[in-house]
Amino acid sequence: MTRPPADKAKGGRKVEIAVAEPAIALVLIEDNRLLREGIAAMIHSQPGFNVLVASADVDEALRKVREARPDIVLLDCGLEDHDSVGLTATVHREVPAAKVIVMGLLAGEEDVSEFVRAGASGFIMKDAVFEEFLDTIRAVARGSRVLPRALTNSLFEQIVVRSGGSKAKKLEAVRLTSREREVVNLLSEGLSNKEIAIRLHIAVYTVKSHVHNVLEKLALRSRLEVAAFSHSRGEPSSPPA
Repeated sequence: MTRPPADKAKGGRKVEIAVAEPAIALVLIEDNRLLREGIAAMIHSQPGFNVLVASADVDEALRKVREARPDIVLLDCGLEDHDSVGLTATVHREVPAAKVIVMGLLAGEEDVSEFVRAGASGFIMKDAVFEEFLDTIRAVARGSRVLPRALTNSLFEQIVVRSGGSKAKKLEAVRLTSREREVVNLLSEGLSNKEIAIRLHIAVYTVKSHVHNVLEKLALRSRLEVAAFSHSRGEPSSPPA
């Protein structure tokens, strides 16, 4: 990946200099050897990515995460000998700059809300094509949260069950201002607070206040849960870019 070329004056004329962006550093944790080697090989074949380690050894992978502080940790959702949800929480707590993307989920996945609460920043479905795989990594590395549409209803239903209500009652009880609804829609697109502030022409601290109010009113815990709520109501959403 490259940044837009910079202009530099030389001898009275401008010379364009392309500045390469640093590669996205990844740690891959997958206990299926063939799948692990296949994913690593495909990512290696693409420019702009650097797989630091691909391992089934969770301890080895965690050491690398702590030492190298990668941009992304790709984590299999169903590790046989380890708790993937607990591992997500460990990475999020100890190395918050390393964004966890959970791989291999199915629509209706029962653990999706637990992964969100543990700090996952993105999800890749089991049947995702490779372009979707790469798009999700790029989007999360840029700071977006990625929740595939196939998981939104599942996540929202789990939120409702957890809060002891029904979806209809939950929706009926919500009282959001027009500005809060705008913020919800932009959160569902994966925008950061700064990006929302620019889009709405308001201060970042004002966005933070709106996000806080939305979470309080909807009894939600994270931005991904807000995205699930928005999708469940049929709000528009942009796919990861």
